[in-house]
Amino acid sequence: MDWDERYGGEGFLFGTEPAAFLTRHAGRFAPGDRVLCVADGEGRNSVWLAAQGCRVAAWDASAVALAKARRLAQARGVAVGFSLAAAEDYAWPDAAFDAVVAIFIQFAGPDLRRRIFAGMKRAVRPGGLILLHGYTPRQLDHGTGGPRQVENLYTPQMLQDAFAGWDIPVLRSYEAHLAEGTAHAGPSALIDLIARRPG
Repeated sequence: MDWDERYGGEGFLFGTEPAAFLTRHAGRFAPGDRVLCVADGEGRNSVWLAAQGCRVAAWDASAVALAKARRLAQARGVAVGFSLAAAEDYAWPDAAFDAVVAIFIQFAGPDLRRRIFAGMKRAVRPGGLILLHGYTPRQLDHGTGGPRQVENLYTPQMLQDAFAGWDIPVLRSYEAHLAEGTAHAGPSALIDLIARRPG
């Protein structure tokens, strides 16, 4: 996919407000927390986290999306450490973050997803959280956003297996109506995971 082309329109593809999943779990973040936002696009989630007082780093593969994200951060009066990186070669740090947030990163097929999940696990400190939000295979019936490849979608069992050995306080699949820009709009089949690194 040409990400710069996808994000090339005038507006914000997914809007400028954070994902409802993130605001629903706002209490899991504290001012000063170090948070990494994975494949953060136009910055709606990282900018919101920075406004909560978190110290936020975010990366994306699209320079066009990051330019919009920087403008959004400036408009909201917050600082985010944005960087340009592809999922295939992002240099995951070791235990550098209190939380890693990954929202609708389902461009990744199974092989790349395994590598991303491994990087996310490495990047969060012991006792820190991974917050993951995406679509289940039932989303293919809705057609209101997300990939068309069923293997890119999440099931509860797949996420349980991927985070085996971690404490999982939240693993929930459900239906909801999304209104997140033009790209996520309408009835949606969603799944939330929060996993805590052992230690």
